[in-house]
Amino acid sequence: MAPTAQQIRFCTSRDGVRIAYATCGAGPPLVWAAHWIHHLNHDLDNPVWGPWISLLMRRHTLIRYDLRGCGLSDRDGIEFSFGKLLEDLEAVIDATGHERFAYFGMAIGAAIGLTFAVRHPGCVSHLVLYGAYVRNRLARGSTPAQEEKELAELKVIERGWQNESPAYGQFFASLHIPDATPEQVRSYNELLRLTTSPTNAVKLMRTYWGVELDEVVPQVRCPTLVLQPRGDSIIPFDEGRKVAALIPGARFVPLDTRNFILLEQEPEWVRFVAEVEDFLPTVPAKSAGVPGVLVEGLTAREHDVLELVAQGLDNSTIGTQLGISQRTARNHVSTIFSKLGATSRAQVIVRAREAGFGRKTKG
Repeated sequence: MAPTAQQIRFCTSRDGVRIAYATCGAGPPLVWAAHWIHHLNHDLDNPVWGPWISLLMRRHTLIRYDLRGCGLSDRDGIEFSFGKLLEDLEAVIDATGHERFAYFGMAIGAAIGLTFAVRHPGCVSHLVLYGAYVRNRLARGSTPAQEEKELAELKVIERGWQNESPAYGQFFASLHIPDATPEQVRSYNELLRLTTSPTNAVKLMRTYWGVELDEVVPQVRCPTLVLQPRGDSIIPFDEGRKVAALIPGARFVPLDTRNFILLEQEPEWVRFVAEVEDFLPTVPAKSAGVPGVLVEGLTAREHDVLELVAQGLDNSTIGTQLGISQRTARNHVSTIFSKLGATSRAQVIVRAREAGFGRKTKG
């Protein structure tokens, strides 16, 4: 497999901290804020994160960045707060020059993305959340047993983060990816030590453990997909349900996995890929030059449906060709009408053909 080409650059956050970000792939912009244990220089070859990157860059220009204190971003003398983390994302967006983009946030990245979408309405076209929460563990309140567990995690970090013994890394791997292969566990253990220092790790964890978004989440107005692992021991399943329930029109997809980070070999990976690709907007390969007003906000599936509508096919035939039910095809067509502001099928066909759809050769 050929190595993925990426370009790494730096931008400066409001307080002067340099943030490293990378771009790869081609297509509409997609910003991905993964779980904080990652490194721009090592994720591509990592068997845990590599499949995620391959998926997200397949149809998009993927923009990733290292959190402050981590990876290639500045690590020394860093101040941590949720406000600072939000300013870092804003700096990355300003540096890339994208005024509108899709956003995929995981865990703390989900919390940052939710807040960004509310503060900058109109910038985020589509929001994907994985492992999201309304309140993280310290904001939810802890029982004595939970507080003891949290202190134990922080002690393991302080004393064992840089230790070469695999036992320390396996402690975190057992929490994050309990069903991983030996190779995935080994690579994740190594990534832990490469990501940041134990001091920064403790400060960062204390920061995001205290995040509370009760007033933020209900204000999200962009199309939202919420994916939540059922058996994850890091973020309770019910937190994801709460997020989806508070966002108007959000789609909620439970994932049957014990892993906090879904792994490529799991049965749910296929479903995960289908849900993400169906939700995120993309430009059809043969529609270069299509006016943005026409394709703005359409998902990959909706582009497929629009192509067949432009060819003059009815809903039943569209469903047969795409392997979906006639009812599902009809729902997609209705959604396209709404997004294009059209009042009739004939109007959609005319506009689609003017934009370049409906010209595929029928075989």
